[in-house]
Amino acid sequence: MKATVTALYRHPVKGFTPERLDAADLTVGEGFPGDRLYAVEVGPSGFDPDHPAFIRKTRFAVLAHIAQVAKARTRLDDATGLFHATAPSQPDFAADLAGEPGRAAFAAWLTVLLGEAAHAPLKVLRAPGGWRFMDHPQGHVSIINLNSIRDLEAKIGRPVDPLRFRANLYVEGWPAWVENDWAGRTLAIGGATVAGYKPIVRCAATHVDPTTAERDMDVVKALFDHYGHTLCGLYLQTTVPGRVTVGDDLELLT
Repeated sequence: MKATVTALYRHPVKGFTPERLDAADLTVGEGFPGDRLYAVEVGPSGFDPDHPAFIRKTRFAVLAHIAQVAKARTRLDDATGLFHATAPSQPDFAADLAGEPGRAAFAAWLTVLLGEAAHAPLKVLRAPGGWRFMDHPQGHVSIINLNSIRDLEAKIGRPVDPLRFRANLYVEGWPAWVENDWAGRTLAIGGATVAGYKPIVRCAATHVDPTTAERDMDVVKALFDHYGHTLCGLYLQTTVPGRVTVGDDLELLT
């Protein structure tokens, strides 16, 4: 069963703007390149950069509990190392988040933007080494079947922006919802081979319109009402490293 990769995205700061890519090099045991390199802590999370361990998203500034995060438009410039952010009624921001001064400056900029929604002091954390601030400790790469989104749209009678699901890969060509049964299956994507890990359980982050920052749709309830589950997408783990490019074939091998 074949499909085509139609889009690739990274999210340099957990919860913030997706950045579209033309290609990405997948590596065994690691997350998607450039994805979730930073996270914004809301109050002390207990994260220890010397001994990094998984911490639930609820400890960070993410759409699941702070819709206003979507008001920020962010971009990491790989050529200069500068991280850029813009938002309505805010001065444009640019700094190098690799250094503590840049991270402190971004936290201050966000504190003004989020206002009372930031119920505790903000701190921007940098992932050490190959660590990433993933939503699941073993969910290294995420994929969305666009036909599943279209089926949901048909059920609820309104458009659903696929970017609500904040995946790394978006694919065309699979029947709707087949991916829910692909944990443990092997897939070839471009020059890489991956294994399905588990379907992705969705949360209130999907309720936020990524353009307007409004919490305007109860996607979790819609999934449960129409399908009896709250799944959309599949976590993957890379088993053979390789490059994935927009337009590559994706094939179920076993």
